[in-house]
Amino acid sequence: MIRALDPLGDRAAVAALLAKAQDYFQLWKGRAPGPEETDDVFTGTPPGCDPAASHRLGLFLNGTLSGVAELSFGFPAPNDAYLGLMILAPQARSQGNGAAFLRHIERLARAAGAPNLYLAVLEANTRGAAFWSRMGYRPTGLSRHDSHGHPHTLHRLVKPL
Repeated sequence: MIRALDPLGDRAAVAALLAKAQDYFQLWKGRAPGPEETDDVFTGTPPGCDPAASHRLGLFLNGTLSGVAELSFGFPAPNDAYLGLMILAPQARSQGNGAAFLRHIERLARAAGAPNLYLAVLEANTRGAAFWSRMGYRPTGLSRHDSHGHPHTLHRLVKPL
């Protein structure tokens, strides 16, 4: 089941999921996720996007929160959609759950009239890059170097909807 996350009712479940998926945060930030990352699931957006117009989604498997995603609108161009976050718990990976979750997200972006869905992938996240490629996302040619205490390169990908 996929549904909107409730900032109050689902906060503890989001924190627990992020702790299970800390391999991603170790790769990205060089540390385990904390309260800031939990907050970001409910409030984070790309530059210039309205947090109130964003979708904060949870993927529930057997009643347990097993994935989270944040879909925003208006970045990089006003009509575009941007997938700022999609994380699955390790036990939910490699079973088709990511592809199913992404199909739901893409339907929401299409329903909003977005012509493209963008996202960024860490260069070091080769498994993630392979997933996005299988799902039809292609490099835009735009990359940036960033550091959250752990230097890395992000590559922007896009899929026309």
